[in-house]
Amino acid sequence: MADNQNWEREVLEKLAMSAVQEQRRTRHWGIFFKTLTFAYLFLLLFLFMGWMGDKGETTLSTGKHTALVELNGVIAADRAANADSIISSLQDAFKDKDTQGVILQINSPGGSPVQAGYINDEIKRLRAQYPNIPLYVVVEDICASGGYYVAAAADKIFVNKASLVGSIGVLMDGFGFTGVMDKLGVERRLLTAGANKGFLDPFSPMNPAQKEYAKQMLEDIHQQFIGVVKQGRGKRLKETPDTFSGLVWTGEKSIELGLADGYGSTESVARDVIKAEKIVDYTTHEGFADRLAKKFGAGVMSSLGFSAETGVTLR
Repeated sequence: MADNQNWEREVLEKLAMSAVQEQRRTRHWGIFFKTLTFAYLFLLLFLFMGWMGDKGETTLSTGKHTALVELNGVIAADRAANADSIISSLQDAFKDKDTQGVILQINSPGGSPVQAGYINDEIKRLRAQYPNIPLYVVVEDICASGGYYVAAAADKIFVNKASLVGSIGVLMDGFGFTGVMDKLGVERRLLTAGANKGFLDPFSPMNPAQKEYAKQMLEDIHQQFIGVVKQGRGKRLKETPDTFSGLVWTGEKSIELGLADGYGSTESVARDVIKAEKIVDYTTHEGFADRLAKKFGAGVMSSLGFSAETGVTLR
């Protein structure tokens, strides 16, 4: 009788152990397939969002071609149209031994004078280093202010008759909240070390001396802008009292004023001017990780009381 009980116990123990082992195998396979699915989805996200960034079809292309670099949107250090990306793209375009000419395709309302200045300087350097490779700007919808600051360095500027070109001026914008604070009964408590540390604080009354200082600073940058345009356009520029007033003109009018050289699209300039119909895109496209890092950095700066949206702007 005892032997039968022992035998039954052993069978039950074996069945129980077998069930436990089967559950473990099932759980392990479940983890494996979940991991595999996660890796597959991550790979798709990696490819779709461009985690590492990419450069169009550049390095895989061979043969004589026109190199294309796109400058789209606001020119700023924390935007896709930042100096580092545009300069890197231009350098790659000029270095390629098969590049017959470079087209910088611009569709920008302007932005940072510093970022635009970096790009303008690099274009002039590259044109001197590669004298046999011309650089032409093709304007799409708009090439204004900081966008035109960049374009002025090109050999020629081509537009559509309805493009918007110009806006050669500088601005500094902001808000004043002192009236609202008075109505709400809010008291501003600003403590500074340095007479001008609270320069143009929006929650304090306008300081006349600081206002005049800011206007002079804008005038200095405006004169820098004017100098860049005159140097780049030379005798082609037909200066009028409104040329540097901040006005914007149609592409048709910009040709009359010498701000542009003629009509043309990216395809027509590659085909008819550069004589290399094949176009290779050298534009550095920002990856998902870069965009995430910039947004995170902008959030940190904002939390510390800084903003990339304030300051002097060419637009």
